[in-house]
Amino acid sequence: MSPEVRPLRATAPFAIVALLSLGGCTSIGDFGRLQQPLVNDDIHAWVGQEAAAHAGGPVSLNNLTDDERALRDLAFPLIEPPYDRQRWDAVVLEYGQNRVFRRSLWAFDPAAYYAHLVGPFHRSSSARYNQLIDDMRNDIARIDPFFATARRVVDIDQRREKSMQLISTLSPPERISAMARVGENSLTIAWVHHSLTERCASYRYALEHLTVAEPMPVAAEAERILNELQQQIAGNQIVPLPRFAALAAPAVVAEK
Repeated sequence: MSPEVRPLRATAPFAIVALLSLGGCTSIGDFGRLQQPLVNDDIHAWVGQEAAAHAGGPVSLNNLTDDERALRDLAFPLIEPPYDRQRWDAVVLEYGQNRVFRRSLWAFDPAAYYAHLVGPFHRSSSARYNQLIDDMRNDIARIDPFFATARRVVDIDQRREKSMQLISTLSPPERISAMARVGENSLTIAWVHHSLTERCASYRYALEHLTVAEPMPVAAEAERILNELQQQIAGNQIVPLPRFAALAAPAVVAEK
């Protein structure tokens, strides 16, 4: 029997956005999270699928485990640009319905974050430095929960691969779908590491340019937090491909 597939309902996010537009409301609640009525269990299932598709790998038909679902939920804020969290159409982005947004996640412009900081939403030098520091601290706070989940997923995937060698009754589609999920999981973790590395480059660009254009004593604190973020990222390379290759690779936990 082929695995059960429960696809996302593509029409729901657009209906929600239409209602939000008419009501002049926002989809964002406290702490930059979507309001609960707009969320379903597999809201971020597309993250793993996108990671696999971008790398040229297959997409699994298996249902997500609890940890696999959490991995994708925790991955999204770390691959989405920090300045996109308050967009009025954030619900569309969360569901991965905006194809232009998906493509933009893979395009890296180190100056884009700085351009946002010096835009009309931040009206003082203090506000710009504070936003930079808040964004870096938010990333640091998100790293541990994501990579703790990632290590559990990696461990289970290694056990899954060993179990497959001992089970003779698995059909070819079952084997393919299971290995595709291992690839999805590994590439999702790699995507987050890749994104965080690029995000640090954006923060570095912004800090250096702010220091020249609008020097303030708080720049030293921003430098300290940026260095801490870089250390956190370097200590969490738990898959062998921090950047994307043509095919998914098996996940391997790095030695501590």
